[in-house]
Amino acid sequence: MIILGIDPGLNITGFGVIRKDGNKLTYIASGTIRIPPGDLPSRLKVILDGVGEVARSYQPECAAIEKVFANVNPQSTLLLGQARGAAICGLVNAGLSVAEYTALQVKKAVVGQGKAQKAQVQDMVQRLLLLKGLPGTDASDALGVAICHAHSGAAMATLAALAPSLGSKGLRMKGGRLIG
Repeated sequence: MIILGIDPGLNITGFGVIRKDGNKLTYIASGTIRIPPGDLPSRLKVILDGVGEVARSYQPECAAIEKVFANVNPQSTLLLGQARGAAICGLVNAGLSVAEYTALQVKKAVVGQGKAQKAQVQDMVQRLLLLKGLPGTDASDALGVAICHAHSGAAMATLAALAPSLGSKGLRMKGGRLIG
C-alpha cells in the first residue's frame, strides 16, 4: 500500500510518500510545496493544486493529514485550518480517502511519546525509513503522518472488522482503554 502523508501549512506544506508492505515501510519520496506570498485565495489554490499534483505523481492508495491544534493566536489557527482544508480538498479531488491524526498521535506512533521534539521525530523518521540523511522538518512531519497511518490503519481496519460482532453497542473508550 502506498500512503501519502501531508503536513499542512500556509507558507510550506510538507508531503511524504511511503510504501507499506506487511510490517516493512519503504521511503518513496518527500518534499515541500512552497506557497508564494499573495492573497489568501491564491495561496490556497497553490496548496490545492500542489497536493493534487503530488497525488497524481505518486498514485497513493490513501492519504493522511495532520489535524489542526488550537493555537495561542486564533487568527493563525484559522489560517492553518484553511490551508488544511485546501490540502484535504486536493486529496479528495484525487480520489483518496483521508485519515486525520493529531500531532500527539503522530509523535507517539513515530517516537513512542507524544511530547517528542521535532528533532526526535526527524531522527526516528530517518531511522524507520533507512534514509541516508535527515529529511527537512516539513517533509519529516509529513512522513511521520504517513508512518502513523501505516501503523494505525491496520489497527483501525481490525477494529472495523470487529465492530459488527459487538452489536449495536460498538466500541468505546473507558479509562483510556477500548471496551466493547
